[in-house]
Amino acid sequence: MVKTNFLDALESGNKSAQLKREILRRYMKNGGESIADLSRELGLSVPTLTKIVSTLIEEDFVCDLGKQVATGGRRPSIYGLNPSAGYFMGVDIKRDVVVIGIINFRGDMVVQRQYPFTIENTRTSFDRLCELINSFIATARIRREKLFATGINIPGRINPETGYSYSYFFFDEKPVTAVLEERLGCRVYIENDSRAMAYGEYVYGVGNSEQNMIFLNLSWGFGIGMILGGELHYGKSGFSGEYGHFPFFDNEIICSCGKRGCLETEVSGSAAHRLFMDNLKQGKISMLSPIYERGEIISVRDILDAVDSEDMLAIEVMEQIGSSLGRAIAGLINMFNPEVIVLGGTLCSATDYLLPPIKSAINKYALNFVSKDTAIKVSKLGESAGLIGICAITRNRTLGL
Repeated sequence: MVKTNFLDALESGNKSAQLKREILRRYMKNGGESIADLSRELGLSVPTLTKIVSTLIEEDFVCDLGKQVATGGRRPSIYGLNPSAGYFMGVDIKRDVVVIGIINFRGDMVVQRQYPFTIENTRTSFDRLCELINSFIATARIRREKLFATGINIPGRINPETGYSYSYFFFDEKPVTAVLEERLGCRVYIENDSRAMAYGEYVYGVGNSEQNMIFLNLSWGFGIGMILGGELHYGKSGFSGEYGHFPFFDNEIICSCGKRGCLETEVSGSAAHRLFMDNLKQGKISMLSPIYERGEIISVRDILDAVDSEDMLAIEVMEQIGSSLGRAIAGLINMFNPEVIVLGGTLCSATDYLLPPIKSAINKYALNFVSKDTAIKVSKLGESAGLIGICAITRNRTLGL
């Protein structure tokens, strides 16, 4: 009960809670500091900070990390987060798998597993997700009272504030977060998958905590996550980042959203699959032609493996996608003038063939005096970006950070 009361107290607006949050935030950022360091940074007296840190130690959230290395004089004690104080779980739902992981209070990933899973807007799919999460918790050997909160990445349109998901699991009057809390027995947050990936890359990847960063999630669909002014950008209802549904083409191809000509119809894993299969139907040759002729299923992963094997048809498809993507990126550069644009998601395993046409299109369509300040980078975290991001977001929300 002490920890529950502590978390509830952090949500209050009183001065003590604010100071506790600020101390926790600094420990998360710096790993650990002496009370004298905190005093200088926060502009508070040593006795005041000693009292607050002592309370955090009593509550088991902070611990003594030992003496600071010094060349002479008395060495001060360094205090930091107690890793075993509590845990936060992240659930990253992808097209055909779900990845679940738990970080400790310090932010270290302590356990992670992957399960086959197909997301659908059905109760059967929802029940299966809850079953997998509960099974994971049972095998993770972490007591439920130590699991402070769970964050779940859901593709499509979701509102993190209200807890409603409108693309998947939208079949109950109650917010999906409320139903999940009943099924999992802990606090639950939901987040858009592209936004979580953006945050993971921003904090732990190539984003380098820049003030303005745009993350492109090139998976089966296409979405973006935006860091604007150092903050995740949500928009009025939490639906920002649906760039894949920008009416970009006059191609009459029906998008997954039901409209025609969306950017996603030419720039996504589903687009790569359609383009590749259309070429095979037209009689073009690929190392995957025998599989096609036998009537067997060809997946996006098969196409990406063919790219790795220097299959010319697969490479041509990726170059075509790269050209369209570069034009779309030029629009983002002209509009937002970001410090960095990060390419992530499944298709990024083919960046050797995506990047040249992307850069060529940017040079052609972006304003030179704007684009010269934007770096184009490839995700450092790869397929782990979503899980790392949702774990970090969940910890921050739970602690009011």
